[in-house]
Amino acid sequence: QVQLVESGGALVQPGGSLRLSCAASGRIINIKSMGWYRQAPGKQRELVATISSSNTNYADSVKGRFTISADKAKNTVYLQMNSLKPEDTAVYYCNVVDRKFPGVEYAYWGQGTQVTVSS
Repeated sequence: QVQLVESGGALVQPGGSLRLSCAASGRIINIKSMGWYRQAPGKQRELVATISSSNTNYADSVKGRFTISADKAKNTVYLQMNSLKPEDTAVYYCNVVDRKFPGVEYAYWGQGTQVTVSS
């Protein structure tokens, strides 16, 4: 199967920036999309941003502050986070959707990296 390893989470002050990375390895056939999700204490996991060959999408709460990008040759996805707010504090998870066969797709998740925004 596919393994995802995230890195880059840290403690940062409000208004600061962080860059998250996620490297995928294993039996990758044809990546359909990659993305980032987050889960804050006491809340459900939510979509942050996704990227495919044709489009990028962002949650309204991060639009204009976060930027998702990918290096297809390295099977790596990044999340540049600027103007961070305390509300951004959460565990951030990497997601990859891989098309194994026509009409058959699998979703993989990383173990998560902690982002804490506090003064």
